[in-house]
Amino acid sequence: MGQKVRPTGFRTGIMRPWRSTWYASKADFSELLIEDFKVRAFVQKYLTNKKDRKVQRPAISDIKIERTRERVTITISSSRVGAIIGKKGEKIDNLTKALEKLTRRHIEVKTIEIARPEIDPQLIAEDIAEQLERRASFRRTMKQAMQRAMEGGAKGVKLQLSGRLGGSEMARCEKGMEGSIPLSTLRVKVEYGFSEATTPQGNIGIKCWVNQGDYLTGDIIDPTDASGAPTQRRRGPRRGPGGFGGGGR
Repeated sequence: MGQKVRPTGFRTGIMRPWRSTWYASKADFSELLIEDFKVRAFVQKYLTNKKDRKVQRPAISDIKIERTRERVTITISSSRVGAIIGKKGEKIDNLTKALEKLTRRHIEVKTIEIARPEIDPQLIAEDIAEQLERRASFRRTMKQAMQRAMEGGAKGVKLQLSGRLGGSEMARCEKGMEGSIPLSTLRVKVEYGFSEATTPQGNIGIKCWVNQGDYLTGDIIDPTDASGAPTQRRRGPRRGPGGFGGGGR
């Protein structure tokens, strides 16, 4: 039996920051934790375009939440920022009011544009899910997504699709990989994304891993950087006493 660890949880606090940044007492912690989950689910559902015959996904890469005593700041990273903001900021204002009604707190919504969605694993998984829901060939979709990621500057990409692929009667798992995906080391910036495609035969799970560079060499690719040049870093965000990243690896 394989011992598998989610890459984001493995690296959180060492190579990548927390998705929620706040402090609470023991009595309030569970309530705020559940509220964060509800806020993320609400934003995803609210921004999904249900007017189209085929539901268009909001292309959200990540939702970060920061709390202070006065307000809650929600930062949405997306490749479709214009669709989130709306005409003259109307849509983001309505979202802010809906979130304030949900949480009964003062909410501030910010947006960050993902300029290079072809190397963002969450957006890759969302794009594949959209195409599968339109009955596209899963093999061609996987191959095109991996090619775009490698052409976009990724050091490696890995895809895994699970479910009744191609409308088959028995569920199965298909994998594809290009380049290098070292999941057991902390020196490499490996990002992870997951999405589900809803098809008439059932749901299909899409997992995606993208190698965005090495912290030791300093060649880190930032999906929010439109220039396409790697960000130069000498080391990772944190070095532990046992070696790089505190893991002695």
